[in-house]
Amino acid sequence: MKYGYIRVSTKEQNIDRQFSAMKKENIEMKQIYIDKASGKDFNRKRYRALMRKLKEGDELYIKSIDRLGRNYDEIIEEWNKITKDKKADIIVLDFPLLDTREKSENLTGKFISDMVLQVLSYVAQIERENTHQRQMEGIKEAKKKGVKFGRPKQKLPDNFYEIVTLWQNNKISLREGAKLLKMSHSTFSRKLKEYNISKIHDSK
Repeated sequence: MKYGYIRVSTKEQNIDRQFSAMKKENIEMKQIYIDKASGKDFNRKRYRALMRKLKEGDELYIKSIDRLGRNYDEIIEEWNKITKDKKADIIVLDFPLLDTREKSENLTGKFISDMVLQVLSYVAQIERENTHQRQMEGIKEAKKKGVKFGRPKQKLPDNFYEIVTLWQNNKISLREGAKLLKMSHSTFSRKLKEYNISKIHDSK
């Protein structure tokens, strides 16, 4: 049985390129498993479902090695589970050397395939780590230049402190203050905590 596995991250929703590659291999739609999840580990719903289906003699097609995963050690472990434990074949469409169908009885070919797999898996992980490092360095440099990250603080209403003073002096209730400020009761409470504001008699 032929199976296809497609993975995209949650930020990259387009599966067209991978899907087209699977269709060229005449893989039936119902045999194509698609995950929209990070490749940092193999705890993915559709991948796990595929592993339960996969059996000896089956063929698993993936577009490229990083679609399988991005963690070097886990890719090697998963590859061995599929090819050695389940005795299924893996075909990496973008890299013909990673095709276990042609090398099952060829010791030299299998050695080359395993070596290439380890190199590519290592490169995939290093690239992921380097990308993360570049992001962290970029954020650090941006912060030096005064760039703010995260959601910006909401501007306070012009009459905020006037209403707060009335509330502090028990002239109005918390709910009345929130209504006057045109915000919810919970938002008003959160703003008071955020600015470390309490009732006057509470601070004595």
